[in-house]
Parts: sequence; C-alpha cells; structure tokens
Amino acid sequence: MSVPYESAAYEPAEPPESPEEQLERLLGRALNSFELPDETLCRLDCALAYDTSLYSAHHSAGRHRETYRHTWLLADGTAVTLWELVHNTGPGGQTQFELYADEEELRAATARLPLPPDAPDFGLPVMTHLPPVPNLPVHAYEPGDSADHARRLLRRAENPDRPGADTAHLLHNACAHQITQAFGRPCPVGGAGVGFALYEHAFLLRDGSEISLWEVEHTATPDGRHMCEVYSTEAAAREAMDRRAARVSGA
Repeated sequence: MSVPYESAAYEPAEPPESPEEQLERLLGRALNSFELPDETLCRLDCALAYDTSLYSAHHSAGRHRETYRHTWLLADGTAVTLWELVHNTGPGGQTQFELYADEEELRAATARLPLPPDAPDFGLPVMTHLPPVPNLPVHAYEPGDSADHARRLLRRAENPDRPGADTAHLLHNACAHQITQAFGRPCPVGGAGVGFALYEHAFLLRDGSEISLWEVEHTATPDGRHMCEVYSTEAAAREAMDRRAARVSGA
C-alpha cells in the first residue's frame, strides 16, 4: 500500500555513529568484552575515525556465522582493529556477539563453533576494507575543537591571498591539530623593533588526510602593530616574510 505524498512523514537520516559510540555499542553486546586487553581499550580513547566491513561469512542449515572487521584510526596515525564474531550456534539459536583483539584468537573461537570444519569463507575484496594510511602523520596531534581553531586562524589572517573557501570547507572536518614553530631557514630580520615568527598549524581530517596552514606573525607594519598572515604552503609564507622585511629595510 503506497502512502500519499502529502501524508508521508519526513524522517531525517540519523547522524553516523562517532568512534566512541560505535565502540560502546560493540562492547555492550559482546559476551566476552571483559577479556579485551585494557591497553587496547585505552588506545581507543583517542580514536578519530572508524571503518566497519564484513570480513567473512558462512550459512549452513539455519546456522550462520559472520566475521566483521572494526578498525579505528588514532590521532598518531596508527590503527587498532577489533574482530567481531557473530553467530547463532549457541543454545536456543540466539544471535551472540564476541570481540577479539587478536586474529589468531578469532580463528580459535571460530574453530570451536559447531559448523563444518571445511565451512567455506568468502573474503570480500580488499577494497572494501579500510585502506592503510599511505603516509602516517608525522605530527603528534591533540584531539580537540580543531575545526573551530581553523576558523579562528583564518578569521584573524589579514593577507588578501590567505586560503579561501575551499580550504575552510575541508577544515570543517578537522578532528585534531598541532601547532609548532617552524625552524630551519632563519626568519628575516627587518630592523630594530621588527620581529617575525612562523608557525605550522597541522590539521588531521576525519578521513586520515592532513592539511597544514602556515601562520606568519610580525610587526613589520607602518605603525609597528602586530599582524597575522596565513598561507597554504611554507614556501609562500617565507616569501611573504622576505617581502615584508625588504620593505621595512628599504623604508
């Protein structure tokens, strides 16, 4: 029976689970959650993103078994995987859930199930699993209100060629960040009372990618006031410092 368009109730889509909510749900239904290593659970306190995929399954004469791979991306760029075994081979045929931090323990638990020993697994294509992070983050990120930090940084930038709306949109998904003073080539000296400092604001996005903004702080202004400029690359930031210093020196 179809529902007339006018009377159909709009049901907004539920927001996706956060890494914390997903972990809480898995632990709440697992019969053996108390056996998981405390070290593993402590590491998951700083999870930034997660991925879930069906790893293998077997169905035979009303009995079933599925294995799921749950992977969390941590702030330091590493990943933690928990293996979930779902089956109805226990008393009463009720669906049961078990969690394992080690794949060997998962295999041992699977072998104990009353299913044929030659039960065929089907492994899903590798592309359905969480891909490895191609370049592990080199920053020691701190989880926090990183998206708001990015907004405030771009808001106080006074240079007209600061990063635009596309970069601001990407940084809406920032979930951790780190601020470090950039060293290497010395900052220019613009004369008495004029100083320069260069900072890298590195952001980790929820998909595991990274974006850095380069902040130049200086007093090379006509009235000597403090000024903030923001650039997308370190090279652009250092070129801006050199231009400012040369302008002050030639004044």
